[in-house]
Amino acid sequence: MTDLLEAPTQPETELPSRESRRDERARPEVRRTIGVRISDVLAMAGAAVASLSVTIVLFSWIAPLTGGIAFVVVGYVLFLGFYALLVAIDESAAVVRDRLIAAVVHSLAFLVIATLVFVVVFSFVRGAKAIPHLNFFTQDMALTGPLDPLTQGGVLHAVAGSLIQITIALIITIPLGVTTALFLGEIPGPFSRFVRTIVEAMTALPSIVAGLFIYASVILFLGVDKSGFAASLAISVMMLPIMIRSADVVLRLVPATLKEASLGLGAGQWQTVWRVVIPTSRSGLITAIILATARGIGETSPVLLTSGFTAGLNLDPLHGPMLSLPLAIFEFVKSPEPTMIARGFGTAIVLMLLVLVLFVIARLIGGETVARRESRRDFLLRIRAATARLPVSARIRPRSTRPSKDTTRDLS
Repeated sequence: MTDLLEAPTQPETELPSRESRRDERARPEVRRTIGVRISDVLAMAGAAVASLSVTIVLFSWIAPLTGGIAFVVVGYVLFLGFYALLVAIDESAAVVRDRLIAAVVHSLAFLVIATLVFVVVFSFVRGAKAIPHLNFFTQDMALTGPLDPLTQGGVLHAVAGSLIQITIALIITIPLGVTTALFLGEIPGPFSRFVRTIVEAMTALPSIVAGLFIYASVILFLGVDKSGFAASLAISVMMLPIMIRSADVVLRLVPATLKEASLGLGAGQWQTVWRVVIPTSRSGLITAIILATARGIGETSPVLLTSGFTAGLNLDPLHGPMLSLPLAIFEFVKSPEPTMIARGFGTAIVLMLLVLVLFVIARLIGGETVARRESRRDFLLRIRAATARLPVSARIRPRSTRPSKDTTRDLS
């Protein structure tokens, strides 16, 4: 008989189960980016030291150059050149271009932040003498002169005037700006292109021209006195193109699929705009309003020509001059008295704080996400459902046991 040799046994192949495959798909792939390397830090430090040394030598012995701005510009250009040479030793040309662009971008970002910090710190240092006094926020300048101490007078009239003027300007510009942006996005055609061209041209309009336009058309031609309302009209001319352009960009970012789905469900164009387009772009529209407010609340030239100057508090925007914070800064700082200059910088601090508060309020109002609105709606529905399950006696408010007037009259 022939003996059959048994085949060698091989290990069984285990197929991955459905649960393991699901877990592998659920785990996100972690991608590690390259951090800052020591060679990059050494190259940047070496370029900085070399550029500083060469710039000092140039300004001291070789080239007849003077001035702080020229020193910074020449040093920065030399820094970029040395940095490119040091990076090119170990890297390719593409990496060198990438590092140079990154250095320029970071430098510009640092310049913007440094400028903002310098303006804020300088204003706080110069206006620190006026801010600690409570009367600076609760009094006006009706009974205060340039030689009076900082314990007298304040900017209450300027704060009230700025709030009134910017409120009227927002009441005018928000409906016009959003409506015009919807027209430009929803109704294309030759006229909409013409309107977009006019809006883009108005964006570069100088503020003094807007003030002269309101001064000539409203104050001289119509005979309206200088007032807060006239200043609000001039501010509206400056705010309107900013709001239209910003809102137009935001509204064009709404996906076309949402509009098509709304129209496919039988909704009209107005219902689609009101129920789909505006709620989807709500946060962006609030940002457009913030940008327009920032442009309008800091305007000085239009207000100087249209609102007039007053040292007292005026809450009537239709009659009499009305002072605003930028105009108060202009009037205070041009005075030769140190106390008035301190009041001017203190007013600048108040203006920055007021703008910051308005921005925070606007973001709180418009920054609500869809998920947060849905959770609030579900919470209200749960409260209504819990109230509906209560007995009738618990949901009916008990009547007051106090006798009515008719009953008291009958008993008497």
